[in-house]
Amino acid sequence: MNQPFAFDADTEWETAGEGIRRKILTYNPQVMMVRVAFEAGAIGVAHSHPHIQCSLVEEGVFDITIAGRTERLKSGDSFLVPSNAVHGAVAVEAGVLLDVFTPMREDFVAAER
Repeated sequence: MNQPFAFDADTEWETAGEGIRRKILTYNPQVMMVRVAFEAGAIGVAHSHPHIQCSLVEEGVFDITIAGRTERLKSGDSFLVPSNAVHGAVAVEAGVLLDVFTPMREDFVAAER
């Protein structure tokens, strides 16, 4: 926490679901950046949280659903999830999302403490 730099080679992947893994990158109490890799066909189960989330599709193709609306997004596209909105993802192709949360996701680092 509160480190100005995060180095990919020094950051471990952790399992985040069937065919999904994530790396927690830089964060402080106000904001957190997380890289999430999906195998083709992997499903980010619909859920909600109080955090605002902005995400960038780094690689691949995803069907993203936010509050009942689904759009197909590809590399370079992005989306915004309002606080408490139900949302989920389906990896149409293997890919990577870069997620930013405000405030930070304390539940993601609780196991590290």
